[in-house]
Amino acid sequence: MLLRAVVLALAIAVSGSTTAVGQEAEPLSPPPALEVEPRHAVAMHGQPKYGPDFTHFDYANPDAPKGGAIRLAAQGSFDSFNPFIVRGTAALGTGYLFESLMMPSADEPLTMYGLLAESIELPDDRSWAIFNINPEARWHDGEPVTADDVIFSHEILTTDGHPFYRYYYADIVEIEKLGQRRLRMIFSEGDNLELPLIAGQMPILPKHWWEGRDFSRAILESPLGSGPYRVAGFEANRYVTYQRVEDYWGAELPVNRGRFNFDRIRYDYYLDDTVIREALKAGRIDLRVENQAKAWALDYDVPAVRDGWLKMEALEHKRPTGMQGFVFNTRREIFQDPLVREALAYAFDFEWSNRALFFGLYTRTKSYFSNSELASSGLPEGRELEILESYRGQVPERVFTEPYEPPSTDASGWPRANLREAFRLLREAGWEVDPETLLLTNQESGEPMTFEILLVSPAMERIVLPFQRNLGRLGITTTVRLVDSSQYINRYRAFDFDMIINVWGQSDSPGNEQREFWSSAAADMPGSRNLAGVRDPVVDELVELLIAAPTREELVARTRALDRVLLWGHYVVPQYHSRVDRVLYWDKFAHSDVIPDSGYDLDTWWFDEERARRLERRQLVQSEQELGS
Repeated sequence: MLLRAVVLALAIAVSGSTTAVGQEAEPLSPPPALEVEPRHAVAMHGQPKYGPDFTHFDYANPDAPKGGAIRLAAQGSFDSFNPFIVRGTAALGTGYLFESLMMPSADEPLTMYGLLAESIELPDDRSWAIFNINPEARWHDGEPVTADDVIFSHEILTTDGHPFYRYYYADIVEIEKLGQRRLRMIFSEGDNLELPLIAGQMPILPKHWWEGRDFSRAILESPLGSGPYRVAGFEANRYVTYQRVEDYWGAELPVNRGRFNFDRIRYDYYLDDTVIREALKAGRIDLRVENQAKAWALDYDVPAVRDGWLKMEALEHKRPTGMQGFVFNTRREIFQDPLVREALAYAFDFEWSNRALFFGLYTRTKSYFSNSELASSGLPEGRELEILESYRGQVPERVFTEPYEPPSTDASGWPRANLREAFRLLREAGWEVDPETLLLTNQESGEPMTFEILLVSPAMERIVLPFQRNLGRLGITTTVRLVDSSQYINRYRAFDFDMIINVWGQSDSPGNEQREFWSSAAADMPGSRNLAGVRDPVVDELVELLIAAPTREELVARTRALDRVLLWGHYVVPQYHSRVDRVLYWDKFAHSDVIPDSGYDLDTWWFDEERARRLERRQLVQSEQELGS
């Protein structure tokens, strides 16, 4: 890593304008100059929804008033304001400090609109992209954002940043400075239409502020940014407050109009979800997105909710919900056999959990791209089948003959038939119950099956414990280990677990991030999100095919093929998802009636002074009544 950083630094020093990335023996030749028109936006496929003259996104209220404050809760702790590295735990809200060249809308699959860059220029094959930085773009200290900042950001993120950035920006092979506010990014050869959009997502950091500081270390110094907020105050592990930048350079950009309306945003840190709920009901925090079905159903039967002062809204969304599940770490020997992984899935009784624990509020997840057209279903056909046929013999035959369905039960809580099937699969994999110890034992080694399920949230114990009980009925000894957030993060990054619960969120237009999720290279990179340790050449090829998809139709077919191969690899025990965002908030805020496809978006909400005064009067009367009684 250090050697590569030195090489890159020398490249900058020698050329003065170009930084070469990768292992090329000589710098790439610049592309020929082509006459291309600057664009305000670029879509992954097709055309942007919003034209060059748009004034605001449909889901943002351009007349939303600025002002007021909102208090939010965070669980755990923080010791850093640098969210771009592996070390430390970054404070929530740091995203408000930094900006990228472009930003996505929330009601299209993947379209990027100008932010720091006022326009982008592209050839038809998207082999390179020119970004023209907005001349008004400024850091909070008044210095202009320049092409040098972009070049520096790419270098520092891909050398000292989180491993994710190395994968995500691996195909940016050269950046050429064309002027103080103009630069060209040259991409690796191949059919990757997403690369200009990926480049536009890069967070841009101020070179003049970071030079002389160690980017690889966690810091509790408020970093310089260009975004709509700056850090106003904090106490590590207790709270952080962000203040809206009054002279924010981008306030009137179409992509920002009607957004970032609160003067102050404060995050208070708590160690437990239960305490957070009590803080909400007591008025110590203003808003919470409730992720526990039981709490949504039972914990808010209080006068404030019944009287309408504390609002409960289930806001429907259309975003892919991805995959949440029990993840097998296939780096562990006991989980290397797909038959074992398939067998253990029969011990999770979703139907009973949904009835007894979740009040029927969840839907069973059956895809890594659930709740979207990208999800595979039934048997493969058409273009998806054509893709999979080229891998016949390298993937399970059931990919072609059997629709994937996670095991289901009658919701009685005693899944006899499922456990019988689990025993059958385990025997086939070489495991039997020892008649003396009643433990599931490997017939070759004589070792019993035992593993640990690592958790960070106490709320997940009630989901895990019934699963643990059913595993015990199979003769499997499991330990449920609940650890603090710092230890959890360290073990998560080091793949130091047997089984973990994880959520892989997905977008409507998956692309390069899939390498970090599933590729063989990512399996060996600490900090990557290939938590299952997937090492499958077919998966590697399907990921690259997905990334290179030339049309939306082809992207859908290739994603479904990848999804199906992952499902039949049995890398997770699928859990569940919700098609609504469950939001609770005190009646002093308002939001647009238009909910974007991606769902709840706090950045478009605003403080309503009239409602706030009414709420304050109500609380004053209530306090007087309580004192009088």
